[in-house]
Amino acid sequence: MVSPAGQLRLLPWTGPEGKRCYLAGDGPGYLSRLTDNMESAQLGLAGELLQEAQRVLDGRQWTQDELHLLAVQLTETLTDVHRVAISRGERLPAPADAYEDLDVIDDEDDPDALQRA
Repeated sequence: MVSPAGQLRLLPWTGPEGKRCYLAGDGPGYLSRLTDNMESAQLGLAGELLQEAQRVLDGRQWTQDELHLLAVQLTETLTDVHRVAISRGERLPAPADAYEDLDVIDDEDDPDALQRA
């Protein structure tokens, strides 16, 4: 199922088996608002966890268990933030001139041409 614009939105949570969940469309509906709120909460918690991690590491008096817990929390949070970034990136329109700035070198006689470009 795809929205009229042909856009699927990756949701900030996974299904029962850890599989990705998608929303067809990105309108003003309940599920879109819920998704926006969840992404906002995940990004906010990531910021708070980064501050906590910095505080713990700056103290230089941690136990192995504290570092393990911190690593687990950072991994979970990074997974959430990565999913949000993918979702948002997939919904960005591709620029019309995406390849316009690339220099194409067509000089078969000069093998060093790519290094100079």
